[in-house]
Amino acid sequence: MKMKAELDFQKRQSRRRWLIPGLFISLVVGACLGLALGSVQLSLQDLLSALTGSGQPVHEKIVMDLRLPRVLIGFIVGACLAASGAILQGVVRNPLADPGIIGVTAGGGLAAVLSMIVFPQFTYLLPAAAFLGALLAALVVYMLSFDQGVSPLKLILAGVAVNALLGAVMNGFMVLYSERVQAVLPFLSGGLNGRSWHHLTFVSPYALAGLCLCFFAIKPANLLLLGDESAQLLGLRVERTRFFLIALAALLAGAAVSVSGLIGFVGLVVPHFIRLLIGDDYRYLLPISMLGGGVLVVFADTAARVWFTPVELPVGILLACIGAPFFLYLLKKKGRG
Repeated sequence: MKMKAELDFQKRQSRRRWLIPGLFISLVVGACLGLALGSVQLSLQDLLSALTGSGQPVHEKIVMDLRLPRVLIGFIVGACLAASGAILQGVVRNPLADPGIIGVTAGGGLAAVLSMIVFPQFTYLLPAAAFLGALLAALVVYMLSFDQGVSPLKLILAGVAVNALLGAVMNGFMVLYSERVQAVLPFLSGGLNGRSWHHLTFVSPYALAGLCLCFFAIKPANLLLLGDESAQLLGLRVERTRFFLIALAALLAGAAVSVSGLIGFVGLVVPHFIRLLIGDDYRYLLPISMLGGGVLVVFADTAARVWFTPVELPVGILLACIGAPFFLYLLKKKGRG
């Protein structure tokens, strides 16, 4: 048994060493593909010329004004969703949790939809509204599951119920404001079409603040994995810490939702897959999940944009087609375990 544990530890250490540089290389490749491919395809030389300002004006405009901000936003969205999912999985001690399943994404989505169809004059406050919606949904789920402490199972069940309720409310507002629904449909599908430097500018403060705070969440997340009693014995204020982590997950999910719409399964698939490779240690799990989530969304957005030309498929639809079978596989595997 001891030999097996040492062997598993060595395998995880080896995977950590190659996974980080491998993801960085994948990110560079994905970014280059995202900048070069599309209705106008650019060679590597054209791409480098456009990036350095020595290419044709039309190529420079395509790369610098259309594709580069979209790639950057895709990376930020993926990193935020994956980090949010990794944190929530630690809080509820369930690797099948993610912002969409426990209602956090739905709260941010409802607030964003209200901003767009009920108060369109305040769309510049979309990231703040999405964060507040995600945070309120997280607080409601937290309070519903609180009974002398928070039960991870109750947290998930309450999240599923709140998720369904928020979805119904969102549909109700869309019926009441049916003449404005057309503007909301791309948001509900989840996509990055038309994203520009403007969108990157208004979402960056929220996203970067959340991603930076993640590094302060590593130690408490590791302590929570030991169980509430053990964490308390080690000096951790469990309920206060759990509240902080849920609020941080809401901030990350709200920032992502505000700029990309309802993109699902990134927060489930990426941290769970990374956990299978390198284990539960949040010193590695959280930063690698951020990187992996960004890489996944960049590649998926490029594929959704290129594979179905001349139609551009929203990246949220493609990720759902990938994530849903993976989730069902995990459920079946977990049930057998």
